[in-house]
Amino acid sequence: MNNKNMKYVKKGNSLAKVIRTELIFTPLLIVFPLVVGFFLIFDWYFRGVAVGETGYTEEMLLGIIIIIGNIAFDIPFIKSLKAFSKKR
Repeated sequence: MNNKNMKYVKKGNSLAKVIRTELIFTPLLIVFPLVVGFFLIFDWYFRGVAVGETGYTEEMLLGIIIIIGNIAFDIPFIKSLKAFSKKR
């Protein structure tokens, strides 16, 4: 390994890069599951409730599980990122 590659292996420098990567991917980690969950709920409503078919209840349940799970894990994740950024 040359010196250019060794700077990524250093202990102090890698933590900042990991946090920066988490900050970059945070909108994707938060928004994408919410969009998918709401899409499944709207699809359940328009294809199941509006038409009157009962075969789409699984989409509603899956959408609710995705939204609740995303919110349950995202709130502590965002709080920890805020606390870490205030700490630095």
